[in-house]
Amino acid sequence: MSASSSKKAVLYAIVVNAIITVLKFFAAFATHSAAMMNEAVHSLMDTINQVFLLMGLKRGGRPADQTYAFGHGQKKYMWNLWSAIGLFSIGSGWGLAHAWHVYHKLELVEAPTSILFAGVEINPIWVSAVVLLIAFVLEGYVLYIAGGELVTRMKAEGGTNIVKYLFSADDPTLVAVVLEDTIAVSGVVLAATGIGLTYLTGNPLWDIGFSVVIALMLGVTAFFLGKVNMRFLTDVRDHDAEQAFRDVVVGHSEVETYHDLRSVIIDENNTVVVAEIEMREEAMMADLQVRIDHHEQALRQSVPDNRRGQENLEHYIISRAVVQATLERTEQVIDELETELRQKCPQVSHLTVEVQGIAEEPGN
Repeated sequence: MSASSSKKAVLYAIVVNAIITVLKFFAAFATHSAAMMNEAVHSLMDTINQVFLLMGLKRGGRPADQTYAFGHGQKKYMWNLWSAIGLFSIGSGWGLAHAWHVYHKLELVEAPTSILFAGVEINPIWVSAVVLLIAFVLEGYVLYIAGGELVTRMKAEGGTNIVKYLFSADDPTLVAVVLEDTIAVSGVVLAATGIGLTYLTGNPLWDIGFSVVIALMLGVTAFFLGKVNMRFLTDVRDHDAEQAFRDVVVGHSEVETYHDLRSVIIDENNTVVVAEIEMREEAMMADLQVRIDHHEQALRQSVPDNRRGQENLEHYIISRAVVQATLERTEQVIDELETELRQKCPQVSHLTVEVQGIAEEPGN
């Protein structure tokens, strides 16, 4: 998933959630509904969180410099982590505290039976219903946009299970938006259920109970998003890139074996792979003499006529030609490995290969 796709989903989410936050707070203060207030808090946390995600995308998209050798990609995960743990934990605690406060003030605060709006008395249930319907439509649309991006990415990688893919996707920003909007839609349904049951039964505990569920959902969101982003802030290996390197080595005629294969994911577009290889003797020697002869000839031609035939110079030319031909062939093999690996795994931005020498025996 490109950064532009993630940014598009985040921008949609920011605009929509900002509008919904204002509407929900209006409805919460007008109706005195605990569930509506916690939904307003939920939308406020979503909006601020998505601003953090956008900042992370912008800062994480900066190229490599003298301080950040592989770019600023991991800043994106740090901003995501701060927003996930900080904002959603605060939102969860705030929501639970509000539900507790409303529960203990039930006898002191009487819910309004009507709301005067533009000179017209309106039943509070209709205010809640209209606001929640608008929220459901808008948040459902954002979920459709973000979910479509995620499904496209999943299919491109050969995945079929969207739930499983959420736990393994390499773009936590898009995962965060999809998860937040899924929970946002679920929160609207929960709020509508709590408010509706309270209206039908006259028992405010339904409203308070569902507000608690909404607050707990924010806590679960914080835990899940924190776990997803922590995965990328540690030295997590890219197993696909490592397997691709193994396949490339096995298929290369001049590499006998490899050792100490390692990788680290910098961000979803940059993986570093490091390995040691041993060359296959018979394959390396096949055209090495031709290369040596070519370099010897080029070196002799560069020598002035009056110095040709000198014994020390001949020894230098022969030694230099052997070293140059060997290094040239080795560099060519490494370039071939890098090209094939990047064709299989475009996210590999850096490949470091140490050549240990010629394998002692085939298969070792």
